[in-house]
Amino acid sequence: MRRYGPAVLLALVGAAILKVSLFSDLYLRYVQAGLRPYLVVSGAALVLLGVAVAVVTNRADEEPGHGDDDGHAGHGHGDDEGHAGHGHEDDDGHAGHGHGPGGPRVAWFLTLPALALLLFPPPALGSYSAEREAAQRAARGVGTFPALPSGNPVDLTLGEFGSRAVYDSGRSLQGRTVRLTGFVTRGGDGIWYVTRLLVSCCAADATTAKAEVRGAQAPPVDTWVTVTGTWHPEGGLGSDAAWPPVVDARSVRQVPQPDSPYEKR
Repeated sequence: MRRYGPAVLLALVGAAILKVSLFSDLYLRYVQAGLRPYLVVSGAALVLLGVAVAVVTNRADEEPGHGDDDGHAGHGHGDDEGHAGHGHEDDDGHAGHGHGPGGPRVAWFLTLPALALLLFPPPALGSYSAEREAAQRAARGVGTFPALPSGNPVDLTLGEFGSRAVYDSGRSLQGRTVRLTGFVTRGGDGIWYVTRLLVSCCAADATTAKAEVRGAQAPPVDTWVTVTGTWHPEGGLGSDAAWPPVVDARSVRQVPQPDSPYEKR
């Protein structure tokens, strides 16, 4: 049975990928929506490869002269002096191939991570990942931005809100009511932020966009909220003092985590 370990491992990993990409939207915790077809193809290929490996292994086991599942060699009968055909012991009394009867079974532990991924997909990145990132932002030149849509409140991503607050010389946020959705992170001295992770391709390249929220009590960390309020100017355009931007909250409403927890960078 131990010979089927690689096949089982391939099938489990493939099944886990198919579970999060083909049968649910959990893949959005890790990659952008456009990568879904590639995940489905990869998962299916791994499952088929696992089946193929199992079939080849089974056929090899059925051929004459192969060992049984207990690891005894098919031609390994003892010679005239009572030694196993390939199982001679060395000077220290260990088997010639260095494996005890249960040694290869340790390899089955490799299936545990794949099985865990299949049964318990990890959550999306949250406050811990956001707080680990230093306040490093891509250099952007100060300039004018396109006009915002009419009407209040206007829904903005955290990335767009931050860009306009810090770099927009036209001050397009001035006097407008905005609505921002993200999860809660904390700073020092009771400061809290509505935060979102921005990705280009997958969770591995995530960066942070956030806005300091004033005038409302902080919900628990990692709670998803929608904050409605107005921009509170701080610092000069493009300066460190202008980051992170500030919003004076009129309301804070708890919401479910969206299917796609990341913003497109």
